[in-house]
Amino acid sequence: MAGPGPRNDLTDVAGLSVGQAEDTGVRTGVTLVLCDAPAIGAVDVRGGGPGTRETALLAPGALVEQVDAITLPGGAV
Repeated sequence: MAGPGPRNDLTDVAGLSVGQAEDTGVRTGVTLVLCDAPAIGAVDVRGGGPGTRETALLAPGALVEQVDAITLPGGAV
């Protein structure tokens, strides 16, 4: 089993680029995880009131076979 990478975060994963932008004035932001090549996507949604969108498209048997990127938007607190 491999150990953590040099930074011990998502940017250590080969083939992924990570970007982030924020607007502190309205307390919101977004993170983008971009794949160098199309990848298999999956999701694990937990909790009674998840704020997810389009996650059913990643279920086995759905029409989406690959993803190019994943966005993780934030909302105002």
